[in-house]
Amino acid sequence: MIRITELRLPIAHAPDDLELAILKRLNLSSKDLISFAIFKRSYDARKNVALAFIYTVDLSVKNEATVLKKFANDTHVRLSPDTSYHFVAKAPESISSGKVLRPVVIGFGPCGIFAALILAQMGFKPIVLERGKQVRERTQDTWGLWRKNILNPESNVQFGEGGAGTFSDGKLYSQIKDPKFYGRKVIKEFVKAGAPAEIQYVAKPHIGTFRLVGVVEKMRQEIIDLGGEIRFSQKVIGFDIESDQITGVKIEGQPDLQAKHVVLALGHSARDTFKALHDAGVFMEAKPFSVGFRIEHPQSLIDKARLGPHAGNELIGAADYKLVHHAKNGRAVYSFCMCPGGTVVAATSEPNRVVTNGMSQYSRNERNANAGIVVGITPEDYPGGPLAGLEFQRQLESKAFELGGGTYEAPGQLVGDFLEGKASTEFRSVLPSYKPGVHLTDLAQALPAYVIEAIREALPEFEKQIKGFSMKDAVLTGVETRTSSPLRITRGSNFQSLNIKGLYPAGEGAGYAGGILSAGVDGIKVAEAVALDYFS
Repeated sequence: MIRITELRLPIAHAPDDLELAILKRLNLSSKDLISFAIFKRSYDARKNVALAFIYTVDLSVKNEATVLKKFANDTHVRLSPDTSYHFVAKAPESISSGKVLRPVVIGFGPCGIFAALILAQMGFKPIVLERGKQVRERTQDTWGLWRKNILNPESNVQFGEGGAGTFSDGKLYSQIKDPKFYGRKVIKEFVKAGAPAEIQYVAKPHIGTFRLVGVVEKMRQEIIDLGGEIRFSQKVIGFDIESDQITGVKIEGQPDLQAKHVVLALGHSARDTFKALHDAGVFMEAKPFSVGFRIEHPQSLIDKARLGPHAGNELIGAADYKLVHHAKNGRAVYSFCMCPGGTVVAATSEPNRVVTNGMSQYSRNERNANAGIVVGITPEDYPGGPLAGLEFQRQLESKAFELGGGTYEAPGQLVGDFLEGKASTEFRSVLPSYKPGVHLTDLAQALPAYVIEAIREALPEFEKQIKGFSMKDAVLTGVETRTSSPLRITRGSNFQSLNIKGLYPAGEGAGYAGGILSAGVDGIKVAEAVALDYFS
């Protein structure tokens, strides 16, 4: 296969134009081209250039060696890398006979799904323990909080099939190093389960919440068809450890489950499970994370600022952004989990606390854009050991509940009032999307002073990059605290806990991923480590 990069075509080009561009680029006739596939498509929407798609394509041609030799000095024509996935092992027959314990995966978010799927595809028949419910039941419970102010602590935005990523933009891009192309495996499995085929090549792929529901269900069924088990409403409350080896897990209301290979795909909000692991002596350490607010603008404002005359072009869709500012007090302020044409959602998993997050549907056609505007903090800001970050989050979330009026409404403030240091009393042109609702107040009370100071400095600086970003009517909603896990369950090069053999910390909750794609990739890596350990 040959790869061509930097093929530029007008946005509104005809379907046949890409093939013609390939033939022209390589000076070939149509009979020499066997087949081609788009590997990546991005767009150039700079205000001073013609709107264009930029393609990377992989193709098969006759006399491949001759073509490659002809373009040996052309950096945009080269041999395609092998992006296919290769299994590292096949389960021993003793797994099927029951003579050897099957691997256990705790958590069925993106990391747990891919850990279980890869293990199942290798024949290991994994057992998955998920504390929450199946995704459709979970969706009903989540709407219960958003519409009726009723929280189910075991079935919400954080807990249940699909994990926190189900109620998000469904973003599938990441900046992780991926030399083995595990990300391609993640994308291909999503497409096989019903995700749009375009996520295989668009520059910033996303699925959206409603589509993710069906995708997750199909992936679950494949695991079951391959001999795996998904056990819902199975809350892990403890761990059996003998001579520094995991031997089983304790499940609320159930007998202990024996296991010698346990994948911890917990997600970043399983606070009680983190404590159980700490109580069992599993090594962990505090790590940095970020806290802040959600900000909402009209999506049309963001489109105009980012795309200029190309704003509103259906082939491009809603614009996004990524911003960062280094404040004078030494804090980094940055945009997090930007959701074009989306909504701000209630994301708490504990009673009497308020947490915000953002999500979009595949269409990204809601009136507002939203993103977290968050400030980096470190364990020095919350001293007290590995679990101190959890308590720090809880304090902020409890304060937000109080400032919101004690009804799961979130505290909010107009950007203009926030910058002037006065409480807001009424909404103006931007109406917040957060449900159950937003209670206007003074958000300076919601977060530490150094966070407020840094955000107040950053918003006018962001205005220089996106005109209108610090508009007075834009809305801030608090608080955003679940940006990443506040701790790391440290693992070694064999992907096992530093001090407990057979325990495999994985994904966001363990501090090794951030987002759907990187969590899925980490799930694959850990599944491979588990499989190989059966033969060590």
